[in-house]
Amino acid sequence: MTAAGSPAWWHRRALLALLLALGLAASPRALAQPAIATLDWTLAETLVALGVTPVGVAQVEAYHAWVGAPHLPEAAVDLGLRSQPNLELLANLAPDHILISPMFANLAPRLSHIAPVATVPLYTPGRETWPQLHELTHQVGRLAEREAAAERLIAETEARLAALRQRLPERVPPLLVVQFMDERHVRVFGEGGLYQAVMARLGLENAWRGETNAWGFSLVGLEQLAGLEARLVVVEPYPVGVEAALADSGLWQQQPSVRNDSLITLPPVWSFGALPSAIRFAEHLVAALEEVSHDD
Repeated sequence: MTAAGSPAWWHRRALLALLLALGLAASPRALAQPAIATLDWTLAETLVALGVTPVGVAQVEAYHAWVGAPHLPEAAVDLGLRSQPNLELLANLAPDHILISPMFANLAPRLSHIAPVATVPLYTPGRETWPQLHELTHQVGRLAEREAAAERLIAETEARLAALRQRLPERVPPLLVVQFMDERHVRVFGEGGLYQAVMARLGLENAWRGETNAWGFSLVGLEQLAGLEARLVVVEPYPVGVEAALADSGLWQQQPSVRNDSLITLPPVWSFGALPSAIRFAEHLVAALEEVSHDD
């Protein structure tokens, strides 16, 4: 609930008392579900997937560029930069909870003056990714008072992945999933990340066996992809100017998937996401593999 003693807190108490006196509310929980704000896109996408409209989300436009879907409802207020949110605007929204990831833990002391702060971890080194996605979904469901919706999201995700696995072509080569940082460097995704976790659920082989960081990727030069027997999968968005530059890049044009026109390009999917991003990645990847299989 809103920090005790704040004007918003007293306003809500007075409103609830009036409703109870008129017989229009049975309990504090009957007034409304918790108002939740978040600086983290992974938590934002999970809230929306649970049927919750966050009162505020940081960098809404960038969320739609990098996460893609689920689309944030128009009612979600843009809080400014994830690392430097507009605290006055956030306070005016009077949230009951503010959800953050450990990446923004340095903001917790200031945010806690506005509302209770919950830090929800994901991609913890040394732990399997898929169980962590379930745990995050359960935790957000409890905080949003949407436990049943969290259970449904988990069950529906597992069922959808099982169905998508059945749609895969009979033979799929190892895949190399990358995202461009500039015209010469990519993130290549492997162990410990969302894309790898989804590929494992689908029974697909990842060609990248190199080391990865806590988020499941390595930053490498294009030359380090040379010689890998794999079908390249590029996840958008491209940084400004990079796609045009690649057309003149001999290093890129010599990649086997580019030479034989088997390159797969996927729309933006948040590589640091939770179950909504997992199912989005699976949907796009399977559809693309079906398409290239028909073209072979």
